[in-house]
Amino acid sequence: MKKLFLIGLLLGACSLNTILAAEDTNAAPAAAAAAPAATATKAEPNMEQRVADLEAYINNAARGADAADAKITSKVGGAGPGHNAWMMTSAALVLFMTLPGLALFYGGLVRRKNVLSVLAQCLGIAGLVTILWWAVGYSFVFAKGSPFLGGLTFAFLKGVDSAPNTDYSYWVSHNVFSMYQLMFAIITPALIIGAIAERMKFSAILAFVTLWMFIVYFPLAHMIWGVDGFMNGVWNSSAKIKAIDFAGGTVVHMSSGWSALILCIILGKRLGFPKEPMPPHSMVFCMVGTGMLWVGWYGFNAGSAVAADGIAANAFMTTTIATAIASFVWALAEWTIKGKPSILGFCSGAVAGLVVITPATGFVNASGSVIIGIIAGLVPFFACYKLKALLGYDDALDTFGVHAVGGTTGAFLTGVLATHDVNANLATNLKDYVGHTLWLEQIKAIGLTLTLAIVGTVVIAFIVKAIIGLRPSEEVETLGLDLAEHGEEGYHG
Repeated sequence: MKKLFLIGLLLGACSLNTILAAEDTNAAPAAAAAAPAATATKAEPNMEQRVADLEAYINNAARGADAADAKITSKVGGAGPGHNAWMMTSAALVLFMTLPGLALFYGGLVRRKNVLSVLAQCLGIAGLVTILWWAVGYSFVFAKGSPFLGGLTFAFLKGVDSAPNTDYSYWVSHNVFSMYQLMFAIITPALIIGAIAERMKFSAILAFVTLWMFIVYFPLAHMIWGVDGFMNGVWNSSAKIKAIDFAGGTVVHMSSGWSALILCIILGKRLGFPKEPMPPHSMVFCMVGTGMLWVGWYGFNAGSAVAADGIAANAFMTTTIATAIASFVWALAEWTIKGKPSILGFCSGAVAGLVVITPATGFVNASGSVIIGIIAGLVPFFACYKLKALLGYDDALDTFGVHAVGGTTGAFLTGVLATHDVNANLATNLKDYVGHTLWLEQIKAIGLTLTLAIVGTVVIAFIVKAIIGLRPSEEVETLGLDLAEHGEEGYHG
């Protein structure tokens, strides 16, 4: 069944590619005929226009030749080297968050018999999502289409070259932008495995992630970040929900966190939970992974400015402040209640701070990030410490408490604390909302995100359960997933 699933996926991708290639062939003569006429109308820029283009590069604004009715060419062609360099660096940093950051963070928190299963799941998701992104995922998210899903314009990354796509950036290559966004698509479903660690079949995880990307991630990301998205309040003047999400509070953390809760409930508890102790096998791995996540998150948050500009600089600052404060506050809360501040507490607080600041990081000032840091150190802490025990669900590595609760909290606080002073883009379509009723728009976005993640996960989980099953046998689970599913052990002796 696994082989048939993978073969079907590849055959479908190849078929769609053939169809789109045929359409390109038919359209080519007309495009070729039109090109000379378009070029002929463009004139050489004068000195004043050349200087204006250089100013546009420095200020991350549109060059004169980018205007729809432009009559001139531009001597500042293609992508801007500084902005492009920052975005390539940011893409590498976001991948660093998953491989090895998240892999070590989660890997250290499971028992030693399951450490390799977590690493394999992170690697497997990275490869699978890349295939989906190349085939249709990027197009579904960032091509123009409906308010809920993009079209197939960029399927198989057709036309995604080194020239900027000015719908999203004037100075960053389209292919660099697509790879940057791929890293978000990789880490989002990888976050889910924290809730279902140690008890879900590898084949079931891959099948679940495939369906989840189509049903949850691609539509949600388009609605929030697509230029014609249903909830893109910053850039779509026709958006029905005027929400903002700078780097993924709803798209990444809420979607994965709430899906993780539903999936772990459907999957059931680990054998022996909660009667048997199941301590992390390596807090050293956990700490190292946390540090990698923190460093990589600068690409996640500051990179979401899609430029090396002042907004990126602000995001860099607010990310640092909120994360450091949340780590400290979580440990203080733990110290007060449990009598000792643990390394796990510092690590969990840091990740919670990163999560909660994510949707707000390019929209709030330093004082706003301090408020977010304090709240991020307290609200997710009590979700993990009290709510989990009260309701009895087996969220193995606290994905729900940190990412769902933290992401939801951050999405709401963004609507309260966002300011025009930090990001002038908020005045484009949201001048009457910021500082007034933006928090109501955020609540609407939270509601739609919750509905999509919860309903989508229920449907997908039961489909996968019916076709290939979700859990390994009790014997396999007792032995550990490393040997049974991957034929290897993380440690010998």
